[in-house]
Amino acid sequence: MTADLTPDRAALRSWLPGFLALGVIWGSSFLFIKVGVAELHPLHLTLYRVATGAATLLVVLAVLRDRLPREPRIWAHLLVVAAFGVSLPFTLFGFGEQRVESMLAGIWNATTPLIVLPLAVLVFRTERLTVRRAVGLGLGFVGVLVVLGVWEGVGGAHFTGQLMCLGAAAGYGVAIPYQKKFIAGSTYSGLSLSAAQLLVATAQLAVVAPLVAGAPPMPAGLSGQVVASVLALGALGTGLAFVINLRNIRVAGASTASTVTYLIPVFAVLVGALVLDERMNWHQPVGALIVLLGVAVAQGVLGRRRPRPVLGAAAVPATEPAAGA
Repeated sequence: MTADLTPDRAALRSWLPGFLALGVIWGSSFLFIKVGVAELHPLHLTLYRVATGAATLLVVLAVLRDRLPREPRIWAHLLVVAAFGVSLPFTLFGFGEQRVESMLAGIWNATTPLIVLPLAVLVFRTERLTVRRAVGLGLGFVGVLVVLGVWEGVGGAHFTGQLMCLGAAAGYGVAIPYQKKFIAGSTYSGLSLSAAQLLVATAQLAVVAPLVAGAPPMPAGLSGQVVASVLALGALGTGLAFVINLRNIRVAGASTASTVTYLIPVFAVLVGALVLDERMNWHQPVGALIVLLGVAVAQGVLGRRRPRPVLGAAAVPATEPAAGA
């Protein structure tokens, strides 16, 4: 072992466990959504999940002696980010998983970076479109068509469920570049902004859910596995996972941390197959691989040497994956 290799291995040990834990937590979120919508309306599931996540992050804020944003401008922007980055996609994944397998929902979550890029280029103008990115987008689009199995025809509940999951990814595609343009430059910590975002989303859902789905059921009337799923989605997938992701960004760098995108569908498929005994058609995993290849090309993971991450980096890229679907 040379002196040059020792620091790299030490650095790897410092962030790899958290990186893998994040892939497991976010990949398992689709399992918990599937269990939750068996008894809860998707809006009620999202409301309970987001409220639990908000409470978790508020506790972390108190422990770290951080504080919520105080500028009205930030809260106004968070209304948009919370709607498109939390309330809408979480609910759409719930509706989608009433119709499709949890593993398939995890695959659709992986399309988020492909939706982020054109919106960031054309609408928010926070990124530039290069030949490499255009090729990645083209590959990703082909992968989407393969996952959908368009040659088999369109229509039916299963196809509708897939479109709902794609719509959820599209919500992230709006929220991520919007947040980068209007909020990312603020002086507030990522933890503070995320806690505020979840509080806003909780308020939005508390208004919309009773109007659309009626009053939420009392937790005492739910089965133990549904209550456990809601707690896992909120405290782990929406709360603790964000804290882990922040640490990964700080220790390994934003670019390395963002590659958890590739792990999420892998764990979603494994958990769906092992726990729920779900199965997929041949074209769905093939399409998923094409989608991930497109994401890798668009993000520059393939085709060029990447610089070593700088320890302590705190910037979050526009293609940072969404927390747990």
